[in-house]
This record gives sequence, structure tokens and C-alpha cells, in this order.
Amino acid sequence: MLRLELAFYVGCLNLGERLEKLGALSVFPSPLDPSLKKHRFGGLYDICLALIAGRSVVGNDFDGDGHLLVMITGANQGRKSTFLRSVGLAQLMMQCGMFVPAKTFAASLCSGVLKHFKREQDNSMRSGKLDEKLSRMSEFVGHLDSDALVLFNESFAATNEREGTEIARQIVGALLNHRTRMFLVTHMFEFANGLAEDDSRGVAFLRAERREYGSRAYKLIEGKPLRTSFGEDPV
Repeated sequence: MLRLELAFYVGCLNLGERLEKLGALSVFPSPLDPSLKKHRFGGLYDICLALIAGRSVVGNDFDGDGHLLVMITGANQGRKSTFLRSVGLAQLMMQCGMFVPAKTFAASLCSGVLKHFKREQDNSMRSGKLDEKLSRMSEFVGHLDSDALVLFNESFAATNEREGTEIARQIVGALLNHRTRMFLVTHMFEFANGLAEDDSRGVAFLRAERREYGSRAYKLIEGKPLRTSFGEDPV
């Protein structure tokens, strides 16, 4: 057991040295009480992307204190999913007692990090995409409590927008009533805009930044959802 525990810390040291050589930032986070439901950071980036690219990568700033749901919309290939992954990894690293890939990071501790990302089509044809997603969601709920952190990535997009919006409203609404923290990536405008028009929910909105002529900045900015995801941009 001592060898295993020491191996973890040696791995942390090696990772820290690797990030330093890449010129990538890291910081020891500030864990907060779970009941506060807080999440704020500066320069947060996806550590896996930095290691694969072999260089420092673009980070994001956000102050989500007071918001149970952070909804992420915007241009295709704007690294929305990458941002979502960076949030989950940083939370896990903090709760392991590690540094995190950011300039500053403070967040409430959580009872678990649960993710619901889209999967490839079931080649066995035992079920459709919507059935598969709802089945996973049903299993997912059994592990939830109000102190969990939930990451949704296009979780309700396996059907038409009208049905997907209704499913999303019911699931997300129930989790908000349960005071569960969530980060959610979606392209469903009706769903996102409905929450944007309902100020009582206190939802925070981030949008993948799109530069002039359609290029991507790979940063997220505060902004309400748009009707288009700019899928025709040459990126």
C-alpha cells in the first residue's frame, strides 16, 4: 500500500514537471464547503489537450458562484466539450489533493463527478440512440445526490428538437429542484433559450466565441444562446 500511495505522489510530481516544461499553468485549488455550491476559476484548461499538443493551450475564466446550472452553447468546434472535460478533470484532481490546470481555482467539494456524454451508435442494433441515452440516464440517477457535479454533453440530442427539449426540461428541471450543480453543453436552441428567458432559475450562460469571418478563438465568453451553431464556417 505504501508503494501504491508513493507511486501516486511520484506521478503527481512527474506531471507537475511536465506541465512546467510545457509552460502550462498549475495551481493548488481552494476547496469549498459542498453546501455553498460554488465554482470559479481563471485560466482553466484541459490538461489532456495540453499533454497531447505538447504545449500550453487556451484557458477559460468563469465565476459561477450562485449558479447551479452553467449552460454552454455556441459555434461548432469551439471546444465546448473540451471545456466540459477541463471542469470535470479539475474537480477530480482537486479532490485527490492535487494541483489543477489553471491560474486560479476554487470550487465546492462534491460527492461525485457524473458525466453523460454521447456514445457511438450501437452496432448490434439492440436499441436506438435515444433508448441508449435514456437507459444510461436512468442508471445515472441512482448515483445522484444534491452534492454531485453533473456534466452533460449533448445528452438529449438523439431525437428531434421538440422531443429532446421536453426531455431535457424535465430532467434538468428536476435536478435544479434537487439543487444539483450542472454544466451542460447543448445545440438545442429552444431548450437553452427557454431557460434564458426564465430568470428565476439563475442559469449562467457561456458561449463558444466566434471571431470575424468564422474563425474560432477556442474560448468561452458569457453570452445567451444563438439560433445558429455556425456549422458552415470553414474551420
